[in-house]
Amino acid sequence: MTGGQALPDPIPNDHREPLFGSFLTPDAAQPQRVLTLARLSEQLGLQIVSVQDHPYQARFLDSWTLFSVIAASTERIAVVPNVANLPMRPPVVLARSVATLDLLSGGRVELGLGAGAFWDAIAANGGPRRTPGESVDALAEAISVIRRVWDVDGGAIHADGRYYQLPGAHPGPAPAHSVGIWVGSYKARMLALTGRLADGWLPSSSYAPPEQLRAMNAQIDDGAEAAGRRAADIRRLYNIAGRFANRSGGFLDGRCEQWAEQLAELTLVEHISGYILASDDPDTLRRFASEVVPAVRELVATGRQRSAEPVGSPPPALLPR
Repeated sequence: MTGGQALPDPIPNDHREPLFGSFLTPDAAQPQRVLTLARLSEQLGLQIVSVQDHPYQARFLDSWTLFSVIAASTERIAVVPNVANLPMRPPVVLARSVATLDLLSGGRVELGLGAGAFWDAIAANGGPRRTPGESVDALAEAISVIRRVWDVDGGAIHADGRYYQLPGAHPGPAPAHSVGIWVGSYKARMLALTGRLADGWLPSSSYAPPEQLRAMNAQIDDGAEAAGRRAADIRRLYNIAGRFANRSGGFLDGRCEQWAEQLAELTLVEHISGYILASDDPDTLRRFASEVVPAVRELVATGRQRSAEPVGSPPPALLPR
């Protein structure tokens, strides 16, 4: 923790520069492991440490309590819920939790946000049960509320939505920096909402495989353009999982070189600007950070240099094998 002192933003504004991070399990049976892995993520030079948020899951640590301890145990890495469960996190309280931690950590928080899933578990723990359409509408209302809470110059908050009613809430505190809202979305209405309202997109490869990214990105772009926004201003991140092996398999199933080539292609072709690896294995995180990350950056730089050169220029050398 930094005691509120501003630090260099761990998330650069240039969406073309790939980001890399870890996606950890908040296992209550091994509470120290997630802290050790969070500190390791920072030591390895990763820019993001993220944790899933399932408040109805009794075998998981409470995410927001955990985020506070992670922020206090690190100095530079950004802390991100992946993604915050809106039905169990009222937007005013969530906004103030984010702003508080951002102030105390020196501007190291981004907000991954989801509309909710696993409705039986949510309802069993006192949360609302919503249809897919209702969850999209509630998320749109919540994003507006969250941003208005952060806008300390905007006056009292009056909202008369279907899901959230605020008859004059006071805004504040403001976060230390402009916190991005990264939405986890997959279906058409959610993708359109992402383009219309979000600062970033945060899907997982298990639900959004690489071959579907182009069509999903196009729906986000359409939503942004319909709202008068620049589609390029929406950061595209990707939760990934894979296996290192001495043979070539499918997506992220093979050698480090294969991982690097596949991720670099997604950046160059599909404009994915961040990769967050779901793994609780320290050796996997080390290998990802030391072998895959620098190779992806080099391949992306090489690919962009090649695309910027006039026709007929000799191609730059590829990575050594």
